[in-house]
Amino acid sequence: MEIQPETKKLLEQLKAKYDAIDQDLDTHLEGLLYGEPITYWDYIQTDALLNLQVQRTTLPDEMVFIMYHQINELLFKMILWEIQQVAHHEKLTAQFFSERLMRISRYFDMLTSSFTIMAEGMEVEQYLQFRNTLTPASGFQSAQYRKIEFASTDLINLIDARFRDTIDRNTTYEHALEHLYWQAAGKNFKSGKKSYLLKAFEEKYKNEFIAFTKEYNTINLYAKFKGLPAEVKDDPMLRDAMRHYDYTVNVTWVMSHYNTARKYLNHGKEPEEATGGSDWAKYMHPKYQRRIFFPEVWTEKELEDWGKDV
Repeated sequence: MEIQPETKKLLEQLKAKYDAIDQDLDTHLEGLLYGEPITYWDYIQTDALLNLQVQRTTLPDEMVFIMYHQINELLFKMILWEIQQVAHHEKLTAQFFSERLMRISRYFDMLTSSFTIMAEGMEVEQYLQFRNTLTPASGFQSAQYRKIEFASTDLINLIDARFRDTIDRNTTYEHALEHLYWQAAGKNFKSGKKSYLLKAFEEKYKNEFIAFTKEYNTINLYAKFKGLPAEVKDDPMLRDAMRHYDYTVNVTWVMSHYNTARKYLNHGKEPEEATGGSDWAKYMHPKYQRRIFFPEVWTEKELEDWGKDV
């Protein structure tokens, strides 16, 4: 059989590839003889994915609740994947940075609009029944979402607004983590007592969070932005992308979550606790905690009015 020029070129490229890692090309080519053709279900791992939904109750709408949150975690993983590309990019351009930010914003746009699945797709009565079975588990305990925050901005911007003046670059990571805004969901700052929700979360992830915040201390999205040359930082496309991402995550998405929680947990009365017992109303609303990833791209007036008009 005559080897076509295209095939010969591919073989030469393959040989160069495997020579570079001290591998024998013929061995790998022979291995192809015994490989099975790939299928969609094997590639996507469909069977494994569809067997991850395990209900704790007999209420049908709990299945909606489980799958919705699993989809969220997959989207969080996609977001972290995009952030990682920016954080570890050595020669950022405005175009690359902007495109990745807009990818992330589209994922959050999807997350925002998806709250109608929760708000309109579950019976309130069923939720109020199965939520007690899920206690003390809570969406508050999403480690991936916390990592998205850590990888997006300097740690000081995630500190509870009441304590930011007491935190600086010399503060230990352990002390800073004790004063993050979401501690308000499970901690009495006067007594220092923590809810089981928060204690279990920290027992599982605290060391991992400390390592992650150290890794992203100088390569988070805001740090990367501040380190750009002035002409790149001033690029209108990039600044628009920064503003869009910041507002989408810290106001639009948060308020969609907040309003959905109100439907299920606040029937014209004082807000009820969420499944894990968290004080969700105070820790979620942007006007309380003023979570802003990229302060430099907002005017003083915009910063002052953050979250007040939603």
